[in-house]
Amino acid sequence: MTERERNQRVEHVEPGEGREPSPAPASAEPEAPASGFEEERAAEPIADAEALAHDIDELLAKARERDEYLSLAQRTQADFENYRKRAAKETAGAEQRGMAKLARELLPALDNLALALEADASGDEFVAGIRLVNAELHGALERLGIEAYSPQGERFDPNVHEAMARQAVDGAEPGTIVEVYQQGYRMNGTVLRPARVVVAE
Repeated sequence: MTERERNQRVEHVEPGEGREPSPAPASAEPEAPASGFEEERAAEPIADAEALAHDIDELLAKARERDEYLSLAQRTQADFENYRKRAAKETAGAEQRGMAKLARELLPALDNLALALEADASGDEFVAGIRLVNAELHGALERLGIEAYSPQGERFDPNVHEAMARQAVDGAEPGTIVEVYQQGYRMNGTVLRPARVVVAE
């Protein structure tokens, strides 16, 4: 082949012939993210809010339960305190009734001693002994809160006196006690036995 023929062959090579193919141009717009991923990310705040609401509900339920237990404990304590007060009151009442019964048993002995002292006041040893016993018995009653009362000269009161008789007495105001047959006894303000008296009319 002559040099002229070679030059003509080179001149007839088609453009792009013998070259590496150019890469395809990149798309001007980015690919859109998958729609499933967007939904997953959007659902996360909702799930967090639901979990938080659940936790709050549990805390509120526990708070209500705590308040119920506290209220129950307070009611139980109040019931126990009321029971303790009732028991103490009933015990005190039983003790007082027991002392009152004892006092009633002693009253006849005190009456007899008083009569004996009035019958003989000669001062011999017998009378001295009776006086001592009488004083000791009255002292024992006083220690129990029991006191004797003799309402000579007072106005008659049916709540604390028992009228044995009525009689006219010169210079005495009607309704006044002019004689005491038996002393009355009371314990802590409660009459154990009314005083037996004669009342002026």
